Amino acid sequence: MEKVVTVEGLRRAYSGKKVFLTGHTGFKGAWMLQILHWLGANVKGYSLAPEKAQDLYNQIDGDKLCYSSVIADVCDKQKLQVELGRFEPDFVFHFAAQPLVRRGYEMPSYTFMVNAQGTAHMLDAMRILPGKTVGVMITTDKVYDNPERGLPFAEDDKLGGYDPYSASKASAEIVIDSFRRSFFNPSRYPEHNKSIAAARAGNVIGGGDYSDDRIVCDIVRAISFGETVGLRNPASVRPWQHVLEPLSAYLMLGAAMAEDPVKYATAYNFGPNPDDMLTVEDLTKVFIEHYGAGDYQDTSDSKAVHEAKLLLLNSEKAKTELGWESKMDARTAIQWTAEWYADKHHTAHEKCMKQIEAYF
Repeated sequence: MEKVVTVEGLRRAYSGKKVFLTGHTGFKGAWMLQILHWLGANVKGYSLAPEKAQDLYNQIDGDKLCYSSVIADVCDKQKLQVELGRFEPDFVFHFAAQPLVRRGYEMPSYTFMVNAQGTAHMLDAMRILPGKTVGVMITTDKVYDNPERGLPFAEDDKLGGYDPYSASKASAEIVIDSFRRSFFNPSRYPEHNKSIAAARAGNVIGGGDYSDDRIVCDIVRAISFGETVGLRNPASVRPWQHVLEPLSAYLMLGAAMAEDPVKYATAYNFGPNPDDMLTVEDLTKVFIEHYGAGDYQDTSDSKAVHEAKLLLLNSEKAKTELGWESKMDARTAIQWTAEWYADKHHTAHEKCMKQIEAYF
């Protein structure tokens, strides 16, 4: 698969192709939109409107990077089916989700509806497409039943979820596998022409994220108001990775699936080196160092809702089968993120493109 690892290889895979991107107004979706536009793809976005005026999609003027942008809900099955059917894409990247653990506790039914039922709607809509279509369904590293033993999870480990968000994403994985077996079985590919894969990554950081209840966003927000950063879970260990890491993986996976739609129609982990572990407190220290300002304090609460303290992925399958592996260690990912926010001299799109070009 080396020929799709390079920029030239990715351009061969996506230039001039039609890509249906759900969640394009979100943080990861906005970065993905910029990369796909840079690679020459024609992107039709389908997503809810950005939540905040300063969201990255608005900062990069995302509408201008889209072939078309549809503001709608993946829970609207009929609308999704119509918009997908009109476009007849070569690729589908399904990012749309309720992505926050704490919001999952506040809105459990909605979280299950968007993450599980929304995924079912997406896959069901793909059934009507007449031509060959690659579908990369984005889930999370939190889909695993996690006893927090410190062992990296492999793709065939047990799925589960303590909190509603994690459980909703594990449910989405079951939905994906069901559709793959029932309607898009690789053994019957010539009958349906659909290749479906699940992509698992998480704890993504990068410039332009302004979501609530994410550590980097909390740090940036506190610094901007001259406040001390409060750390809810300072000792929690996460496989921190820059947003460009999983996005490059999704693109490589999609390109591989287009070449061999049977072999790669499965699930893949895309995580950093399991030995490259930093706590939330470590991340905060490194970020403040490279941003050049800020301070923090421990605000942990023993009565707070449960969030996993330790979560690691085994990405050997992606390395062996796709040739993908993480390029950045955690400290570099944090440095790139801090430098993006600290740069006040360039536009958001300029900052993103500078890092995209440097990464690839």
